[in-house]
Amino acid sequence: MRIAIAGAGNVGRSIAQELLDKGHQVLLIERSPAAVRPERVPDAEWMLADACELSSLTDAELDSCDVVVAATGDDKANLVVSLLAKTEFAVNRVVARVNRAENEWLFNEQWGVDVSVSKPRLMAALVEEAVSVGDLVRLMTFRQGQANLVEITLPSDGPHVGKPVREVPLPRDTALVGIVRGRRVLVPSLDDPIEAGDELVFVCVPEVETEVRRVILGGAPTPPGGD
Repeated sequence: MRIAIAGAGNVGRSIAQELLDKGHQVLLIERSPAAVRPERVPDAEWMLADACELSSLTDAELDSCDVVVAATGDDKANLVVSLLAKTEFAVNRVVARVNRAENEWLFNEQWGVDVSVSKPRLMAALVEEAVSVGDLVRLMTFRQGQANLVEITLPSDGPHVGKPVREVPLPRDTALVGIVRGRRVLVPSLDDPIEAGDELVFVCVPEVETEVRRVILGGAPTPPGGD
């Protein structure tokens, strides 16, 4: 893919290097001359420009990008970049960095954002994930809340411990996408058993999170219309 990243600070450069290592083409757009350091990410294309200016994004040929990442340290700039990328250049996927938690509510489809990444929220989720056994932890939200990445660490008394994945009656619109077992990351097949201590990673719609938790951890079914 061709990916444009607005902001060549530590975050932007780190994202760029990760994407380059995976074989993608990356353009870094930075408005500060002092921050334009091509030697730090030599395989990326660099552009000295203000990504909040429509003319700059036109020169960057943003309409040829598959993804735009708004990764500056300024939430206002990230919102402007996201809106321009989506409305003026019809970029298929726009990912935006949220620097201040109180601004998170702004990063939605009205501002052109497909996925927002809030460092405070992500860090809180990772803390929960590290200490929570027997509870559901939301790690990330996709498509403005249409689907979530959630994790449950399976306790020893879980009703499906030792059973293969095929026998776990997951609700609709739910997929078990990974099992973290010790130092191993497993792509689950239908015949793989789940074990106590497994970190089960699901993608599901928000409406069924309670049901996913009930199935994995046990308990009475949620009555129709219940919370």
